[in-house]
Amino acid sequence: MRGICKQLIGKIKRDAIAVSLTKGMRVRTDGPQLISQMVSKYLNIDCSVLMGANIAKDIGAEQARRRGVLSEAVIGFASLENALVLKKLFQTKYFRISLLPDVAGAEMCGTLKNIVALAAGFVDGLGLGPNSKATIMRQGLIEMRAFSKALYPTIRDETFFEPCGMADLIATCYGGRNRLVAEAFTKAAMAGAPKSFDALEAELLNGQKLQGVLTSNEVQEILKARDWEADYPLFTTVNRIVSGAVPPSAVTDFMTVGSEPQEGPAVDANGIPVAPAKKRTPPLLSST
Repeated sequence: MRGICKQLIGKIKRDAIAVSLTKGMRVRTDGPQLISQMVSKYLNIDCSVLMGANIAKDIGAEQARRRGVLSEAVIGFASLENALVLKKLFQTKYFRISLLPDVAGAEMCGTLKNIVALAAGFVDGLGLGPNSKATIMRQGLIEMRAFSKALYPTIRDETFFEPCGMADLIATCYGGRNRLVAEAFTKAAMAGAPKSFDALEAELLNGQKLQGVLTSNEVQEILKARDWEADYPLFTTVNRIVSGAVPPSAVTDFMTVGSEPQEGPAVDANGIPVAPAKKRTPPLLSST
């Protein structure tokens, strides 16, 4: 995406407006950069975001529309004037659009829900049932909110109850492609014939991309750099699974993250214990 933006520099009208449907972030040493921020920076134009709660095939399928399937999405905006133009462009009687003055919040929800969807797919592949899946989804929403607000403190709590938040999480954890591939990954591992995520992406997604694994790696890079891994046990467990460090069955053991046996305290060259560096603490993981 950064490369595309660089190619477009100087080729975009000054009064153009943009809307991003892309999930993910660019990890930098000075902090993450969301796609909307990247577009605004390189092209010097306003960029809103369009985030679901929806599965694309249910929006585009003619049969789905005839059956009365209803989908909704949210436009996260900085400019209300531009958001109203975009709403007029996207909204139909079967695709409801609401407006939200929280670009970062909407975009973070759309990005992070794919990590939780991987966890839901692991649960489905293990055949653990609705109780385990509900627990995973609830923990996922808590970590989505805490991580988002740790990086962008101005994000609104209400955003997580908008179509881009809890609703999109539900849709993705039941019908999304990240859940589908994670389920297949788990079943293949349990059958003793493991397949890679790349192979399953090519086999199952018909050219679509698996976003959850990439996002998990991006988020984990930030968690490691800031010493937050134990504060986000589900995100950390999902990343350990996708990296092959632990099997998919470890998904329900996420609360043990941070309680593993630790090595002895760090010491200096003279063998004297060194006080650990002060940890940058994210917001408390509270469901209230």
